[in-house]
Amino acid sequence: MNQSSCQVIVTAFVCGTPAAGEHGHTSGLSSINTTPAITPNRVPTRTSYLDMEHLTDFCRRFWCPTKNPNVRISLPVVCFVWQIAMIILFGLFVRYNEEADAHWSQHMHKNNITSHIENDFYFRYPSFQDVHVMIFVGFGFLMTFLKRYSFGGVGFSFLIAAFGIQWALLMQGWFHSLDPADGAIKIGIESLINADFCVAGCLIAYGALLGKVSPVQLMVLTLFGITLFAVEEYIILELLHVRDAGGSMVIHTFGAYYGLTISWILYRPKLKLSSSLNGSVYHSDVFAMIGTLFLWMFWPSFNSAISDHGDGQHRAAINTYLALASSVLTTFAISSLSAKKGKLDMVHIQNATLAGGVAMGTAAEFMITPYGSLIVGFCCGILSTFGYLVLTPLMEKYLKIQDTCGIHNLHAMPGVLGGVVGALTAATASESVYGSEGLINTFDFKGKYVNRTPATQGGYQAAGICVALAFGIVGGIIVGCILRLPIWADPSDDNCFNDEVYWEVPDEEESIPAMLEYKNHNTGKEMSEMSYTVEQS
Repeated sequence: MNQSSCQVIVTAFVCGTPAAGEHGHTSGLSSINTTPAITPNRVPTRTSYLDMEHLTDFCRRFWCPTKNPNVRISLPVVCFVWQIAMIILFGLFVRYNEEADAHWSQHMHKNNITSHIENDFYFRYPSFQDVHVMIFVGFGFLMTFLKRYSFGGVGFSFLIAAFGIQWALLMQGWFHSLDPADGAIKIGIESLINADFCVAGCLIAYGALLGKVSPVQLMVLTLFGITLFAVEEYIILELLHVRDAGGSMVIHTFGAYYGLTISWILYRPKLKLSSSLNGSVYHSDVFAMIGTLFLWMFWPSFNSAISDHGDGQHRAAINTYLALASSVLTTFAISSLSAKKGKLDMVHIQNATLAGGVAMGTAAEFMITPYGSLIVGFCCGILSTFGYLVLTPLMEKYLKIQDTCGIHNLHAMPGVLGGVVGALTAATASESVYGSEGLINTFDFKGKYVNRTPATQGGYQAAGICVALAFGIVGGIIVGCILRLPIWADPSDDNCFNDEVYWEVPDEEESIPAMLEYKNHNTGKEMSEMSYTVEQS
């Protein structure tokens, strides 16, 4: 919203009539009479007009201020205060669980445990390593495709994750692992994995806002995102008793629609002023592909990390492995078919090849069969690539959603599809396929859920999709309105996607050879060759 339109709206609100714009015309309201109404009982004076102008000017300066991206005070204050708050809260609430505590030996004797190998650390730590690499390396490098925003892609992902895992341990602890005996949160290796999962939702949301928000806004986004995630996760997994080991619903659907809704609220009408930087160059796409490969390799660990030991975890890794492989081939096929000369688009290869892993999250530990996993990956590769080709430009044009990384195509649609696949697979489960004990173990039909049938479980799985969507969209609206306040030092529309706003960027010391510049990372394949002068020694 520019300053003139702000003045029109504010003056209309104060006066009861639209304010005149420049040259005697209104900004978008030219058909309305802009002459202030004069009632018989009240004659406007010069003083009243001056007061009205002062009020209008004040409101305009508050809601549409000149952008000042200086975070020298705000960012250190937020980081110091929130980190000190984490220290205090951890001191009050967080303790080691019995498998990480020094009393582990006593716990072994009490529970007839004969070997330290039975400590959950030795089962879960390899998966934790993989998931941790995905969060800090995979997601970070995947966001380095922008030609002048690699520092922001990797660095701000690092900031989000470092703060997010601390807040997630507290929020998830209060909901899932609070010991009623002493009121303490008991954490172990599985708590660290779940904290990484929680952070993944915020990193997905960041993908829609990449290059358009300040680090302070990202900290606020993470604070509320982790809180919403913890509540949503508790409702879906605990109250509804939904199975979602890889987080198609809880992580991907929530995170994607949370980010997309915030992007919609923070719509920038003049973002085209930064269009020259909203794209990639050769080396930035190579770095982003490193992130893709890390994510692709470790996604089986992501979907199986917190599955039940034994056949469930084994099956989750296999199903994810196959779905990922299948989505790669269909992504290459659709990318080639969509170009006149059959040339591949690196945007599709970096993103849509991962869609199979997203969609397999819910049904990963189910008996979906190996060929069923291939079918899911096959469909997701097509769906995600189609999203990049068609839906992303349409969403920006008609829905005013500016999705920098295309998270709608990689996380939102595959996440919802994964939830639907999980619901159908659960509803059609039977003892002939799972066995009596296998059916109980896979869907945890124990305790108060002992009488739940597979058909009923399928209905609850579908309900989980609705909960994830509701929290993502409603939460995104609330947080988006908070982030829209003019106090967060976000960049101006003509200064987005530029590391120099928030980072000390070193000068280029080497001459760069001629390369191809991708003018728009998400839409089209317009390319122009950059010209350079090379000095001959």
